[in-house]
Amino acid sequence: MSTASDARYWDRSSKSYAKSQISDQAGYERTLERTSALLKPDSSVLELGCGTGTTALRLAGGVRSYLAADLSAGMIAIAQEKFATSPVAGLVFRAATAEALAAEAARFDAVLGFSYLHLVRDLSGTLRSIHALLAPGGLFISKTPCLGDMNPLIRLALPLMQMIGRAPYAGVFNAQELDGLIAAAGFEILGSERHASKGKDSRPFIVARKA
Repeated sequence: MSTASDARYWDRSSKSYAKSQISDQAGYERTLERTSALLKPDSSVLELGCGTGTTALRLAGGVRSYLAADLSAGMIAIAQEKFATSPVAGLVFRAATAEALAAEAARFDAVLGFSYLHLVRDLSGTLRSIHALLAPGGLFISKTPCLGDMNPLIRLALPLMQMIGRAPYAGVFNAQELDGLIAAAGFEILGSERHASKGKDSRPFIVARKA
């Protein structure tokens, strides 16, 4: 399996993903509220793993510019359809990875990654790319499932689901390990919160600053 196969998986899944419901709407709204409070009206923002654009369309109106990227062209096509009916000034959707964008000249005041880090194959490398994408002192804001903190049955079932094409690649790490990887990539972690409104929350909302 490779990044190309990941893109094909999400292309195939894009229409069903677009129809899925947010499992914890209150927790999601809390994440949007906290993220908005950290962004400034003159900020340039990059969102990685934007999916079908739901979060980008909610946040982009509060900043100067917002690039929403995903490795899946199928996801981006749906996001652009949403954008066509509800345009937001300064918002651009693009099929791209963190690594590809890091090779370009643009730098951002904030990089966002929601339900994203566990889906990348080279987490340390991706975090280094995110560090490179940020302007000095820029913020990396993420909220990612830590499968290492979840029910072990999920980790046991995951390889079987992947074998039959019913689950994407997913990295297994716990919150402490994720903190260590973020710090090792050159970030200072400013805070970690839990936003779930029900059940055990294994998705820490982490705010880190480029050191």
